[in-house]
Amino acid sequence: MSDAVAVRERAKKSGIEVTKKDDAVVVSEVFDATVQHHLIQPTFVYDYPAAICPLTRRHPDDPNIALRFEAFVAGMELGNAYTELNDPEVQRQTLATNIAGEGDETMAVMDEDFVTALEYGMPPAGGLGVGIDRLVMLLTDSPSIRDVILFPLQRPQG
Repeated sequence: MSDAVAVRERAKKSGIEVTKKDDAVVVSEVFDATVQHHLIQPTFVYDYPAAICPLTRRHPDDPNIALRFEAFVAGMELGNAYTELNDPEVQRQTLATNIAGEGDETMAVMDEDFVTALEYGMPPAGGLGVGIDRLVMLLTDSPSIRDVILFPLQRPQG
């Protein structure tokens, strides 16, 4: 995201509202609207803006980049993974920014218990999430997630 002006111009051309949004959020929305559906071959996307990843560790050479990746196949996200942020000072600052409404997903109050746990010494950790429903969509060539959900009673009758 070295050219925020160009990203905002691209967002406007794509019909994405950019006022009162952090540059990182605009980058994410432009990616979702213009790039994601083109990722047909298995692709790992990394170097996400840290501002949209409040619980993710920062890149050691650039604190504006989060240590996170997402896996895409057939134009959809199959999963995402990241290294947990376990620095209590950085986490407190990140959560405070998020509570102020400046992040992608805002929180209502500071989670002091979580920050205290980090201060006691949370070991390095990571997270990985794979959407089984999306994986089944891929394997069965289903066009809609509704075709593969486990609870068919929630599907509309048709």
